[in-house]
Amino acid sequence: MDQPATPVEGDFDYIVVGAGTAGCIVANRLSEDPRTRVLILEAGGQDNWIWFHIPVGYLFAIGNPRADWMFKTDPEPGLNGRALAYPRGKVIGGCSAINAMISMRGQAADYDHWRQLGLSGWGWEDALAAFKRLEDHFLGASDIHGAGGGWRIEPPRISWEVLDKVAEAATEMGIREVPDFNTGDNEGVGYFHVNQKMGRRWSSARGFLKPALTRPNLRLETNVLVDRLIIENGRAVGIRYVKDGRALEARATGEVILSAGSIGSVQVLHRSGIGPGEWLAPLGIEMTLDRPGVGRNLQDHLQQRAIYKVHGIRTLNETYYDLPRRALMGLDYALRRRGPLTMAPSQLGIFTRSDPHQERANIQFHVQPLSLDKFGEPLHRFPAITVAACNLRPTSRGLVRITTPALDAAPQIAPHYLSTDEDRQVAADAIRVTRRLMGQRALAPYRPEEYLPGPAVGDDAAALAKAAGDIGTTIFHPVGTAKMGRPDDPAAVVDERLRFLGIGGLRVIDASVMPTITSGNTNTPTAMIAEKGARMAIEDAR
Repeated sequence: MDQPATPVEGDFDYIVVGAGTAGCIVANRLSEDPRTRVLILEAGGQDNWIWFHIPVGYLFAIGNPRADWMFKTDPEPGLNGRALAYPRGKVIGGCSAINAMISMRGQAADYDHWRQLGLSGWGWEDALAAFKRLEDHFLGASDIHGAGGGWRIEPPRISWEVLDKVAEAATEMGIREVPDFNTGDNEGVGYFHVNQKMGRRWSSARGFLKPALTRPNLRLETNVLVDRLIIENGRAVGIRYVKDGRALEARATGEVILSAGSIGSVQVLHRSGIGPGEWLAPLGIEMTLDRPGVGRNLQDHLQQRAIYKVHGIRTLNETYYDLPRRALMGLDYALRRRGPLTMAPSQLGIFTRSDPHQERANIQFHVQPLSLDKFGEPLHRFPAITVAACNLRPTSRGLVRITTPALDAAPQIAPHYLSTDEDRQVAADAIRVTRRLMGQRALAPYRPEEYLPGPAVGDDAAALAKAAGDIGTTIFHPVGTAKMGRPDDPAAVVDERLRFLGIGGLRVIDASVMPTITSGNTNTPTAMIAEKGARMAIEDAR
């Protein structure tokens, strides 16, 4: 973007790039002080579409350019050459406006590992304090949960007998029942708690941004494309962006905070000439700082979506094609805010070990009373359930990089799924665990039939690893592309206080800073990072 930029009226202490899960919380916390002037920039628009609020609306939002950036991965060798859709939220609230709504912190050991990497202030007890400050939990305030915060958490408002039977099968395998996955040890079987309030999705925008927008010191600009940082004398002093075809420039006297996520924050940094020199120089981008870690270390949870036909028990598949029942579903939601329209994509969770030698639970099952080929396509016309297992702590590492400075160009996303022997072994073992689960006595009356990967796939490791590549798909948890690390770590991008290494006045506060992925869904950990990061920014300003 070479055209002259018009200065934006207003003096700002902070500019926050991205009004997603993290950015909404950061803007809320920074603007609590009425003397602090905050500008938040969002590429998407307002959440004024019904499907951002009815929980089952993810079926319509994912894959829709109104709500989704519509990214795709490279063809992945580990997935036998398949490329995957890679949804990212494009609306205030970001991914929390289109995601699975599952409230999952991960395991205490995840955060203690961060502390052991030399990142003080990021152990489990530190993270727990931030989780509690965020929460408005239906269980009330306790040693584990908080009440009165902006992050509403409730139990699911629908039940399915077929899921109860899968839970019973898990206990027959020796997996304990757990009423709450968020105590620090999530090993067990139970129902996910969800970010909803009275049957409506509860996004970061609803919980944090909209209440804060009543403050005169917080300004939101939507439908903008951020071009790059303004760097002067080694310090970030502002942002260049485009709105309605006009080039604009906003400046901050305090800090610029990137909260655009593991994809978006990398794009802004790369366009600013910050990242691996061997990537950016060939694009004609003037180098500001050669920081090799920007865009590397991408981690994501890959799930193997096993599908089983069942008999003599109801699933959503047949309900979907029964028009009277569909009408009743709508009526139930309209009158009581209950029923299938309140469903998260997955209701039942199982955390267990892929083999007995694992120190702690390393695979997570998302069990759904439905099946389909992929999101955006109709449900199958036969009764079936999906039993998807993912490796919680993959060792494969991928990358995100821009391929052109153009603002509207999608980046290259190469997760490198199943690129390590360990990940292929865990994937194979996870399919074995799935088959054992579905073979338990509790499910025998319903005669489960393996539809995917299919009975033709044998039990040898090579066949199972190939099958994992055939049925594997992202569970939408990209993290790590601007990782926290010690200053002597050449791959680190930010320090333990999320300050950018080598550039003053710049902080990254989003999922990209995770050094290693958490053991479960990543939206709630991202909220925790935002809560802690905003507090760090305020403390450092003093």
